[in-house]
Amino acid sequence: MKNTEKKISALLQSKRENLIKNFIKGKEESFLESNAMLLDDYFQESFGKSKAGMEMSVIKYPFAIVALGGYGRKEQCIYSDVDIVFLFKKKVPLEAEKLVQEIIYPLWDIGLDVGHCTRSIPESLKLAKENYETFTSLLDSRFLCGMSKLYSELNDRLKIKVIRPKTKKIIAEFTKEMKQRHARLGDSSYLLEPNIKEGKGGLRDYHNMLWASRVLYDLRTPEDFVYSGILSSDEYRNLSTALSFIFSVRNRLHYLAGRKCDQLYFEYQTALAKDMKFKKEKGQMPVERFLSRLHGEMEVIKQYSTVLFYEVGEIHQKKIKERKLKKKPKDDRIVVLRSMLNFKSSEDVFRSPILLMRIFEESARLGKPISAESRRIIKEFLYLIDTDVLRSKQMLSAFEYILLTPAPTFNVLNEMLNTGMLSKFIPEFSKIENRVQFDEYHLYPVDKHSLRTVQIIKSFSDQKIEEKNRLYGKIYKELSNNLKLLMWAGLLHDIGKGKEDERHSISGSKAVKKILKRIGYDAEAIDTVGFLVKEHLFLSKIATRRDISDEETAIFCARKIKNAERLKMLYLLSVADAMATGPKAWSEWFSSLLRDLFLKVLSILEKGELATEEAIDSIEKKKLNVKKSSENTIGKKELEFVVENMSPRYLLYTDKEDILNHVELYGKLGQKEFVWNVEQSEKEDVRTLTFCGKDHPGLFSKIAGVFTFNDLDILDAQVFTWKNNIALNILKVKPPPDKFYEDEVWTAAEKNLKAAISGELDLECELNEKIESYQLDLSPTAQRPHRVKMDNKSSSFYSIIEVFTYDYKGLLFRLTDALYKNNLDIWVAKIATKADQVVDVFYVRNVNGEKIDNDDEVQNIIISIQLVLKKISKNRQ
Repeated sequence: MKNTEKKISALLQSKRENLIKNFIKGKEESFLESNAMLLDDYFQESFGKSKAGMEMSVIKYPFAIVALGGYGRKEQCIYSDVDIVFLFKKKVPLEAEKLVQEIIYPLWDIGLDVGHCTRSIPESLKLAKENYETFTSLLDSRFLCGMSKLYSELNDRLKIKVIRPKTKKIIAEFTKEMKQRHARLGDSSYLLEPNIKEGKGGLRDYHNMLWASRVLYDLRTPEDFVYSGILSSDEYRNLSTALSFIFSVRNRLHYLAGRKCDQLYFEYQTALAKDMKFKKEKGQMPVERFLSRLHGEMEVIKQYSTVLFYEVGEIHQKKIKERKLKKKPKDDRIVVLRSMLNFKSSEDVFRSPILLMRIFEESARLGKPISAESRRIIKEFLYLIDTDVLRSKQMLSAFEYILLTPAPTFNVLNEMLNTGMLSKFIPEFSKIENRVQFDEYHLYPVDKHSLRTVQIIKSFSDQKIEEKNRLYGKIYKELSNNLKLLMWAGLLHDIGKGKEDERHSISGSKAVKKILKRIGYDAEAIDTVGFLVKEHLFLSKIATRRDISDEETAIFCARKIKNAERLKMLYLLSVADAMATGPKAWSEWFSSLLRDLFLKVLSILEKGELATEEAIDSIEKKKLNVKKSSENTIGKKELEFVVENMSPRYLLYTDKEDILNHVELYGKLGQKEFVWNVEQSEKEDVRTLTFCGKDHPGLFSKIAGVFTFNDLDILDAQVFTWKNNIALNILKVKPPPDKFYEDEVWTAAEKNLKAAISGELDLECELNEKIESYQLDLSPTAQRPHRVKMDNKSSSFYSIIEVFTYDYKGLLFRLTDALYKNNLDIWVAKIATKADQVVDVFYVRNVNGEKIDNDDEVQNIIISIQLVLKKISKNRQ
């Protein structure tokens, strides 16, 4: 009999392999059902030939084999579990063990994950009452073989004993589970690496729709959604298309991973796009088009499941009497039913298409969602909105109300997007719908990111805003006359990403001017929003790539922005844009840089540019104040000597208290090569290291190398050299990965630096060995080439070198070493890591203290840095 079992399972394995092969080639459209049917055939044939089954008395111990879960729904993916129950009437006999072994073991032998159990009907009902997963698996159950009457009895008793007495509680449990799952896994219709099964917008949300419908209405098949009126025919077609695509992705993901895998990791995305025949189009890579489609299909599931559960929740809550509502729609053609907005009559919409926008205005005003039926009407009647309606004052007024009204519970703009209303009002918006940027930096598709940006700006009006964000609330209030323009800029700041011909900020500015002119705004408003869109990255780039302590940087920004009102709008837009991009774009470190730059530029715009005479006067006053200080560790003459040897730049940009601390550190130097002090920042998780020591050629490169050697990352550096050949460097550094041993790391770094300076440690040799031991784990999104630029315009005193590359161990050491070998002194270093890209910026002078403005010299420096980058890339491949 064992040979028979092996033959049956071997045949199953062969058929499955052929089926999978045909699916991967695109020749099997009904893979899920076909895969389930192969298993059905196996169980039915095994049941018919089962020796153990024949030995058990079917009359005495009637049983059935029942499919559960995904297998029960005929959603059998390549590596999905095969869940079944051996169902008995009253008790499970001892002989059942042999039956299970006979049928299940051959499946294990061919590598299938089989989840099985043996239960009686009473045991199944008891577990269904107590266990959520058991209950939902039984909702999906399907008879395979054995006594069908047994299966029918289980279903009937499940309805009578479990579902009917606790319908309300079951629906509440579905809702609770869904909310917890979404909170844990996030909104997969947005995420970079979505969980296509469990996340929000994933397959589990569709399953929840099925389960709720079976509990409430006893629906058995997805087609019943249409017959019962839960979905329209068009909505059901959309849902079917979405499910077909997502299941195809899931099966191909299983195949690529070689296991059950529902998280769409970066490593699989490009391969999936290729397998599914996506091509480059309209400036989007195949993988971006694939992800755009996936996000769009997951959005369909998310929207249908959200609306269904909201309506179900309202039906089963205590009914709210409409007369008790505190607020009612201002337009009597819109009514509130079951706490949702509805059109009183579709004929009203036909007669007055402006109602299609009005209902969203009421949604924003009342904080209530739009019903499923009204959403259908909106989609079906969008064609009624012609040019005259679009350009009417009522239309613009309603949209502006939506744009400005805070939405703490849900985003009305998002509802407009999902129904097509937003793209109808602003056709250009359709070009960025579900447009994905394939990197680890942008967390959301472009359209969702834009709506989140508006939502975040609105949140600045919250009176309960956190202490550290109080500045945003203050500025928000001060912008009361210009908030409308700021919101437009927030909504449309990335509209240019729908084009591929030029930088998105430039094309976006042009598009915005056309949109606002068409809608009816005046020239001044159009110019302001156009400026904000064109320069929405300006402050962020300056903050991370320029020396913001340099007065010249702030003056440069002030001259470009021109007035304080625009600066405030640009600042809030920059903050909201970064927050909406994701956690790799927004951090305490970036926040403090942006805030400090904003305040410096604001001061100049409000008080005027500081003249050179004022700067000189400021330096002399600071010198005098420092010299008068009695609390120092060196004598008065030594103090005067030190102060007179401090560089003007250092005195101008360093606070008096910091200077005194630096003098105290200098007092500890004596005959040592260097001393340093490490402090933890109160505001962010960084360390401020103040280095005081004797200057040497290539000193900063040695420091960078030692820090790499000890797994310490430099974020920012201010390099000052006093006239008495003392280097005073102020570094912002990430703490070591294991903070428990942080003191030991700093001690080791100090020891290594002393050895490197004395020549006892061959830093380059040691680093080569250490760096070679690291595996370069380049993200699949890392597809942009290296770039090196030299800017001789932004600063009067320094040449600014910008290096765009990917994060390598030892990168900073290699770059600073290359600059040292080109006879360049580093005065400022800015290190910005954008998830999958690094931008390192260096303010440099040559050995004579001059900018590098000779074209040949500039070209040689750029080539030498490019060679370093190529060498690192080659070594890591």
